Amino acid sequence: MKIRLLFVLFVWLLPNHAVAQGATVPFSGLSHDASLPVEITADQLQLDQAAGSAVFTGVVRVAQGELRMGADRIEVFYVEEPGAGSGQVQRMVADGSVTLSNGAEAAESESAIYEVAGGIVTMTGDVLLTQGNSALSSETLRIDLNNGTGVLEGRVRTIFQPDETQ
Repeated sequence: MKIRLLFVLFVWLLPNHAVAQGATVPFSGLSHDASLPVEITADQLQLDQAAGSAVFTGVVRVAQGELRMGADRIEVFYVEEPGAGSGQVQRMVADGSVTLSNGAEAAESESAIYEVAGGIVTMTGDVLLTQGNSALSSETLRIDLNNGTGVLEGRVRTIFQPDETQ
């Protein structure tokens, strides 16, 4: 009886070995060039020149080089410094069915903040990251596009598919 109880306990705890509180992962495919133009398409646009922002809603798609972002709503904040180029994007705040992709790497979440000049994307709420055949999930994903790295936090779960070419 004790052996059976230990076996059940072992099997029950076994999946938790693949779960961690935080994990750093490489993002070689999710790189970017902040000097490239940002193209945004949407169903609707509301401008607030006094606040230096614009709200895109509907099917919103953003492209900057090979980097792609999509969401139901994206609010764009523009640089307000003297001498800054007109229309230079400082930050984007995305909400609702957020996707971020570049090649074989893609991430999904409920919301995201993209600090364009710094190359930092912070995704929150039911984050799912796929890299080829592997998948990782967490509550928060912070991607440094300049360094090609990311950190997942908040009950991280991983599924790694073995490489079939070996």
